[in-house]
Amino acid sequence: MREVLSYSRRGGRFTPSQQESWDAHHADWAIPDEAVDDPSFSWPSVFGREAPMIVEIGSGVGEATAVLAAQRPAYDIVALEVWRPGVAHTLGLLADEGADNVRLLSVDAVWCLEHLFGPGGLEELWTFFPDPWPKKRHHKRRLVTPEFAALVGSRLRPGGRWRLATDWAEYADRMRTVLDGEPQLEGGRTERWSDRPVTKFERKGIAAGRTIVDLTYRKV
Repeated sequence: MREVLSYSRRGGRFTPSQQESWDAHHADWAIPDEAVDDPSFSWPSVFGREAPMIVEIGSGVGEATAVLAAQRPAYDIVALEVWRPGVAHTLGLLADEGADNVRLLSVDAVWCLEHLFGPGGLEELWTFFPDPWPKKRHHKRRLVTPEFAALVGSRLRPGGRWRLATDWAEYADRMRTVLDGEPQLEGGRTERWSDRPVTKFERKGIAAGRTIVDLTYRKV
C-alpha cells in the first residue's frame, strides 16, 4: 500500500437498514480485503463470468453506482469504497436496482489498479467527486497526479474512457493540467454526463454555489 493515501479510512456504525443490507448481501457482493492477496484471485472467479470491466473509485453510498450498473448489465463493475456504512448502503441500493454486476472492495485504488488489472484491462474508470484535499499541505493526498494518470492510461483499453466530476474549481483546473499532460490520454471538460444521476452530494455542492465540472478523457 502507498504511504500517502488519497483518503482517510473511516469506520462508523451501521443504521438498522444498512445492517440489514450488509447481512443480506455482503457475502455475495463485498470482497474481503484479504481475498485480493490470494495468488489465485481473479475477476472471472469473483463475478462468475468474463465481461468488460469498469472501476469506480470512491463510490460513496452508491447512488450513482447502483443506477449506472443497472443500466450496464453486460459489464462487471468494481466499486472501491473504504467507508463501511457507505458500502452497506450501496449493497441495499444494488439490491433495489437488481444490479448484481457490482463488487465492493475497500483497498487503495492505486494498489488495486497496479496489482489487480493488467494493461488494457479496463473499459472505463469513474472518479466522481474525489476528495479535493483543499489545503495546500494536503495536496499530496490528491488522487489525480501525473503518476496516477500514467497508471490509468496503461490500464484503459484503447478507446477506453476516464470519466471524472468535481465541484471544486481549483481541483478541476489541476485535473485538466495533469490529464492534458499525459500522452496516453486525450480529452477535457465536457457537458455533464447525462447517464450519471444527480446525487445528494452533488446537490449539496450546487446549493453551496459551486460549479460542477465534468471531464472525460479517452485512451489514445
